[in-house]
Amino acid sequence: MEESEGQRPNDDLEDKYRSQIEEIVRSEANRILEEKLDPLEVSRLNTLSLVSLFESDDPILIPALMARLGPVRAALESHGGSLVIARGEIELRNNGTPSLSLVIGLDGACISCGAAPGTLKGIQDDLLSDEEVDSIRFDSSMLEWFDDIQREFILKFGGVTFA
Repeated sequence: MEESEGQRPNDDLEDKYRSQIEEIVRSEANRILEEKLDPLEVSRLNTLSLVSLFESDDPILIPALMARLGPVRAALESHGGSLVIARGEIELRNNGTPSLSLVIGLDGACISCGAAPGTLKGIQDDLLSDEEVDSIRFDSSMLEWFDDIQREFILKFGGVTFA
């Protein structure tokens, strides 16, 4: 098999497997979430302003943030985990609209999970897709949960920032 420019012979096969696995994970996550969540409540929570909830210190902020999570929410829900706001602030964008900058932690079994790097990246990516969120960082105290090798891995390859 001849290699094309910049591509290994197995790249197509790897991409095919990756795509299939992503679909299986997404399907299983959707199944778990459908069993556990009320779609009307999730829809309602998605319509709420995160900035307003943060400003008023409304306890609905965590469920509203959770409602914005995709497949990673299934992992959190299945393991009794949730988001914890360590701190945050409202910042004004250049156009004058307010946005959130949050430092987040986790609770429940998610605290010491070996899948934490992927979970954190999924949380970050999902929350950053919300138009009211500008910055997601994770509480640096979470790094204490990991041994030296895990900590080094998450800092080097996790694709997230700790504060």
